[in-house]
Amino acid sequence: MDYDHFFRQSLQALRHEGRYRVFAELERRAGRFPRALRYPAPGRKPVEVTVWCSNDYLGMGQHPAVLEAMRRAVDRYGAGAGGTRNISGTHHATVELEAELAQLHGKEAALVFTSGYVANQAALGTLAGRLPGCVVLSDALNHASMIHGIRDSRAEKRIFAHSDPADLDRLLSGYPRDQAKIVAFESVYSMDGDIAPIGALAEVAARHGALTYLDEVHAVGMYGAHGAGVAERDHVAGRIDVIEGTLGKAFGVLGGYIAGSAALVDFVRSNASSFIFTTALPPAVAAAATAALRLLKGDEGRALRARHQERAHTLMRRLAEAGLPVMPSQSHIVPVLVGNAALCKAISDKLLDDHAIYVQPINYPTVPRGTERLRFTPTPLHGNDEIEHLVASLSTVWRALKAEAGQFVPA
Repeated sequence: MDYDHFFRQSLQALRHEGRYRVFAELERRAGRFPRALRYPAPGRKPVEVTVWCSNDYLGMGQHPAVLEAMRRAVDRYGAGAGGTRNISGTHHATVELEAELAQLHGKEAALVFTSGYVANQAALGTLAGRLPGCVVLSDALNHASMIHGIRDSRAEKRIFAHSDPADLDRLLSGYPRDQAKIVAFESVYSMDGDIAPIGALAEVAARHGALTYLDEVHAVGMYGAHGAGVAERDHVAGRIDVIEGTLGKAFGVLGGYIAGSAALVDFVRSNASSFIFTTALPPAVAAAATAALRLLKGDEGRALRARHQERAHTLMRRLAEAGLPVMPSQSHIVPVLVGNAALCKAISDKLLDDHAIYVQPINYPTVPRGTERLRFTPTPLHGNDEIEHLVASLSTVWRALKAEAGQFVPA
């Protein structure tokens, strides 16, 4: 078999569909967020752009307190963890971080992983795979990492209609109350920006004796009085058995975690292969995450969250006023529907090349075909001038491509 020929053909098919992923080469500069340098083709000088799609939702990756914590930790501890958690890699800074995370969520214990993806894959795969006769009830729009973990578990899986407690109740009614069951869902769904009815789903799960597993990666740091997420905001965190979160979004660094009962967390720690056999997070990363977490629990965090929500609502309002098809959103996610992969990429390219605005096109398989979109994530550091520049630039690009392709609603 000509392997490279197969690879080239497959890549060409992606290009033909407009789904070939091109990574923008950026240089984030401390103190300049949401600005960054973009490195275009070789031989051309980098240019400054405004980033509109970062998951560093609150700018913690640039916050002086977080940077200082990381610098101090590097000077004190060195660069790497030195091994897996089992073999020399359980650093004091990581243990401190886990204690802070458990306290944030009101749980007995927490466990840190190398990413939010790995946290979901490891925890769901271990829990569902080792609970005898377990069945997993998974929301129809759950993230790929959750699907990966459930698939790895080889447990029976049932999919309930998105954020639908009645459909969850219908499915759970088909199983004995004493059978092991896990209900897995998210709080903020990052592509549409909607928020799950956590309390109602938890109530159904409790009625049927199911364990609840909540992914809060797009909510931790950004919702609730202390930044513990939507479950804290809605006063239902005590009804959730496992909360999974990330350190790579609102906390501005890298890593993922779960929080739950001491026995459950220890069970995952003791059985999850992708935790046991993976090098631990560098202690400097753990120290920086702890600094961000502590900051966001306090008054500055509350002020940032309020500003963040205001920026998101302002951007949604201005896009709607400009006649652009902004999708309804209950959260800080601001999606604009395009509906065609090639056109979505064309808009993104023109915004970047002609207007110094970087927003990544979101295409299949991240979203269903026909729902391709631009996904904007305003932060507290995006000013009014930047919002107005974005709205004006997107309107200009939209009208130009509408005239060229005839496939856009009027702007």
